[in-house]
Amino acid sequence: MKNKKRFFLILSVLLIAIASVLMALADTVQRDSGAIEIIDGKIEDERGYLTYKLYKPFEADKDNKAPAVLLLHGYQNDHETCAAYAIELARRGAVVMCLDEYGHGASSISLINRGYVDHVVKVNYGNESVEDGTFKEIGGSKRYRVLMNFSNLSFFNDVYSKDEHGNAIYDSSCGGDMAYDCLSKLDYVDNSRMALSGHSMGTWSSWSVAADYAGTPIEPKAIVLQCGELFMDSVYDTSKIHFNNVLLLQAKYDEFSYFRDYRKVVNDELLKSELRTSFLNCGSEEAKWNTTYGNFKDGSARRMELLYTNHRLTTHHVGGLQCALDWFDQAIDLPKDLETNDIIAKRKEYLVLGAMLCVLAALFPFMAFLLETGLFKDVNKELPSKASMVSKKGFGKGALLTILLSGASFPFMTQLGHALLPLPENIFRMTVGNGFLGWYLLLIIIMLVTSFITRRNNKKKGIENEKFDLYVFMKSLLLAVVMVGLMYLINFIYYRLFDLDLRFIWPFFRPFTMERFLLFLVYIPVFAIFYLLNNSKIMRDLRTASVYEKGFGGFVKNWFVNFLLMAGGVLIVVLIEYIPFFMDIGPGADLLFGSTFGGPFMSILILFVPQVLFFSVLCTYAYRMTGRAYTGALLAAMLACWIVTGGSSIL
Repeated sequence: MKNKKRFFLILSVLLIAIASVLMALADTVQRDSGAIEIIDGKIEDERGYLTYKLYKPFEADKDNKAPAVLLLHGYQNDHETCAAYAIELARRGAVVMCLDEYGHGASSISLINRGYVDHVVKVNYGNESVEDGTFKEIGGSKRYRVLMNFSNLSFFNDVYSKDEHGNAIYDSSCGGDMAYDCLSKLDYVDNSRMALSGHSMGTWSSWSVAADYAGTPIEPKAIVLQCGELFMDSVYDTSKIHFNNVLLLQAKYDEFSYFRDYRKVVNDELLKSELRTSFLNCGSEEAKWNTTYGNFKDGSARRMELLYTNHRLTTHHVGGLQCALDWFDQAIDLPKDLETNDIIAKRKEYLVLGAMLCVLAALFPFMAFLLETGLFKDVNKELPSKASMVSKKGFGKGALLTILLSGASFPFMTQLGHALLPLPENIFRMTVGNGFLGWYLLLIIIMLVTSFITRRNNKKKGIENEKFDLYVFMKSLLLAVVMVGLMYLINFIYYRLFDLDLRFIWPFFRPFTMERFLLFLVYIPVFAIFYLLNNSKIMRDLRTASVYEKGFGGFVKNWFVNFLLMAGGVLIVVLIEYIPFFMDIGPGADLLFGSTFGGPFMSILILFVPQVLFFSVLCTYAYRMTGRAYTGALLAAMLACWIVTGGSSIL
């Protein structure tokens, strides 16, 4: 027993040590081996504060001022999503500020400060009319109106940005104006050579900052839009506002309809629209992809670069990054002359990914170690009797029902929870978190009903139902808290030492602010109930012979079944969404259900499916180790809730 405990502990420590080395190497990459200084800061006003991460080349000082670029992330992201652009721009001599916008990351000013109005435009701004129903009144929750007004910008004409009820779009820069002003006042920044770039929601922020500083001595000399929306000149005051040197990086497979002008696909037909030809200002020339029109000296340069990627991956698409670096160089004259193909930022992402996987892998031997200790030995129980194992026919029916219900409900319930589910918004403040809350609540009701039916049928057959063991549950809860607590401590140390957390591009395991930790406590009960019921349904009620097969082969068989049950529904949604998209027909959710049910929760599947893959491995391991669903379910619930509440949008 002592040898087993020692082995498991040594393996855990070894994996964490490897993770630490990988994080140190990632830190070396983001600092370009010491050539870049990383500075964390806050910008405060009466509403709270915004946090940022600044990349400063060491040679930049008050006697050698450098150009500067403000980077603005997309919805549900944070400053670290901008890291690829930040690292590569700083390597080329620019000072780069990456902001946590309203309601995101560690900033305390919430998204509601962006503002909202009681109407929406259902097409690109300037192409709408009351007669055809594309300019319409809306009601509903505040979060619904905020989310529906993402395309509506504070510098637009009053008919768009204000309503008759006294509401307004106050600051569609989402704090970008404050950050741009702060950046311009740094004594090592040449504020006559400043630029902007944003992704997704950050492109609207970029338009807004550029409009608000247009005509000033520090106006942006270039704007790079990563999956951005265009609008007609008629929606703002063109006599006062102009935009210098705009590059649009267009994702071929963008899941959001407004970033493809509400068209089913992105193709050459898009170039013929008045909106696109007006943007390029190509005159009598035929509009083309990957072609620069106008010139940089007078700010008229325009270009649309077509990238064969999807919405979320645009932030790290090498071709898009290379095009952007060249664009910035022509507009603000980057001091260092590095080749555009000299790109190292991706290394940092893969190193941090490796570290995250090592820390997650360390949970397995750490669990085995704890289960060998006296405190947690009571969590070890025998697997339930084979007599209560589901029949092949029963498994088939149960598996099909589980997969179809989760898949069919995902697009509708996530979107309903995201915007329209009547939740108290002063308590349930996570916008995407509410989407998952809505989906989980429906599935909880279904699982309670089906579990009652299963237990009643077992009783009729003379099969003893597993009883809830409060003592084992509480010990399992403590075990899960200890394991997640260790992971949080490791992540917190990494954040302090290296200014990095465990992630791959997008926020996964961010250190909590106090506000976000309190929100974690708000959401965790629903997450815990869902995962407990889901694990009980899959691991226990739909138990097959593979549970009892020993060794690695038995584990793999058991895991594969559990993974299909846990992720089968969303995998079907992925196929429905992307197969027609890659066939140039259009995204499946838009085609089947309308664009209302596309967007956030379709694009988020690229993050969600890998999470479920890991959770299925963890839960399978925990069930086989403990004979109960408690430990795996509670671990998965805590990790999932941490991901949702750690860095994503707060209303």
